[in-house]
Amino acid sequence: MPLQSVTFDLDGTLLDTALDLSVACNRMLAELGLPGRSEAEIRRFVGKGMAVLVERCLTWEAVPETSLVEAGIAIFRRGYAEENGRAARPYPGVLEGLAAWQATGLPLAVVTNKPMAFTLPLLQQTGLDGYFQVVVGGDSTPYKKPHPEPLRHACRQMGVAPSSNLHIGDSVNDALAARAAGSLAYLVPYGYTEGEPVDSADCDALVSDLLAAWRQARSHI
Repeated sequence: MPLQSVTFDLDGTLLDTALDLSVACNRMLAELGLPGRSEAEIRRFVGKGMAVLVERCLTWEAVPETSLVEAGIAIFRRGYAEENGRAARPYPGVLEGLAAWQATGLPLAVVTNKPMAFTLPLLQQTGLDGYFQVVVGGDSTPYKKPHPEPLRHACRQMGVAPSSNLHIGDSVNDALAARAAGSLAYLVPYGYTEGEPVDSADCDALVSDLLAAWRQARSHI
């Protein structure tokens, strides 16, 4: 089936947001009277949404109490609302790549595990909002990636079948979500991988497949 749409992960794929997240996480830890985390640690913690990020920050030798995690989430939300977008920047080549995909006329969407309250302002502050017809956040459906529903939801909003969609991300979560939804997947060779190396075995489409998809997209112009 010809390529009809492209979906993108946000953190670690389009934007490097680790510094903003690190500041907010360490503000939370300080307010709770707990030791801080390095930016490298926090980069490894990103991938499954805000609640998991907070829980991972609060986990040392034992899983933290639910009450501590809930308190941490509330503090993090407050701090990240102030930091969101302050230091975030598109990765090199992202703006050029988005412009090229936009020129094909295919609908583009963001599918992220970040809550919508942070996703929409972040896209606006970094100048990416104009590229996307659809934005799906971590609270847009009852599920987060690696569940396929966020991708399916984006495809429904764009009026395309998941089997005709290419999803571009940075982690196994993206590959698993795309595979379960029936979409092609391509993982960028950078970003946030939850501390696990990502190689071509995690993708349904290798670089050659991405180039083939690009040629298909160009044929729609």
